[in-house]
Amino acid sequence: MKCIVSTEIALPRETVVQLLADPAHLPKWLRGLVLHEPLNGKHGQLGTKSRVVMQMGKQKIECTETITRREPADLHEIPKGSVVHFDREIVSEGMWNAVRDRLTEAGPETTLWESESEYRFSSVMMRLAGLLMPGAFRKQSEQHMQDFKRFPEQGKDVREETD
Repeated sequence: MKCIVSTEIALPRETVVQLLADPAHLPKWLRGLVLHEPLNGKHGQLGTKSRVVMQMGKQKIECTETITRREPADLHEIPKGSVVHFDREIVSEGMWNAVRDRLTEAGPETTLWESESEYRFSSVMMRLAGLLMPGAFRKQSEQHMQDFKRFPEQGKDVREETD
């Protein structure tokens, strides 16, 4: 199963990619994040594996994230017109997920963030979830993207929201 989501963010691309890459900001926009810790390497760098724990309702989900592509490696002084790529594989019990993010300049002060997610399910429960609720996976990707957009544009922190 695949889905593609995108949004425009009213900030320069270099600012956006630096905010996305900074682990200190993850809890501010990644709804449900309990823990994100590198098991080897440095956060966000190519080849780094991290343990990630997410709280979704009453359920805690633990997975391993591996950074499979980060171009350019240096997120400062990114050449104009180039595309920033940030790809990762996420593996949890019963599911494999590849996320391919592309960030481009939509204008001098605007960034287009496109994210393609591919899911493969190996457990019966996850296969059923994929068949019965395919929109839930897309909705979650859109939610994370919109939460990030609100963080730098409006100063919103998901931890301060009340349900």
